[in-house]
Amino acid sequence: MSRIGRKPVLIPPEVTVATEGERVSVVGPKGTLAMELHPRVKVAVAGGFINVHRSADERQDRALHGLTRTLLANMVEGVTKGFERRLELVGIGYRASVQKGVLVLHVGYSHPIIYPIPDGIDVRVEGQVIVIFGINKQLVGQVAATIRGFRKPDSYKGKGIRYVGERLRLKPGKTAAKG
Repeated sequence: MSRIGRKPVLIPPEVTVATEGERVSVVGPKGTLAMELHPRVKVAVAGGFINVHRSADERQDRALHGLTRTLLANMVEGVTKGFERRLELVGIGYRASVQKGVLVLHVGYSHPIIYPIPDGIDVRVEGQVIVIFGINKQLVGQVAATIRGFRKPDSYKGKGIRYVGERLRLKPGKTAAKG
């Protein structure tokens, strides 16, 4: 039995969970999230907990069991606390700003990069740090990865957009010829 899938998900008092056939909806103070369940996985809501059950003991069923439980736990956490990713701009002249639902990045190209912010995501700029916030963990991570992809950190100087706390191993540059 899956160790992760076996654990019940605690439902806080301010959160309501509804199941309609193959669809699970989670409503909380920060918003609403919904998910379609795989037909091999069943969800039971009882006594302030969400329990996930699988139909068989095959490899795919075991994988779906733990995955579904984790996705439901992320949904409950998202509607209560939300998720946040922080990116930092490292480089001279690198800057970012948010204007009318659009993130504008100046990261060393001849033109600014204009990124429309998706619905359900809030983006703030605090100095050299871009803060991405939302209730959907997958969407927050995808937006952060997309923004980071506009200028990945350089392996020689370390310039670029990186996650806060990300450690880079810088390569040594060319050395002068001895002669």
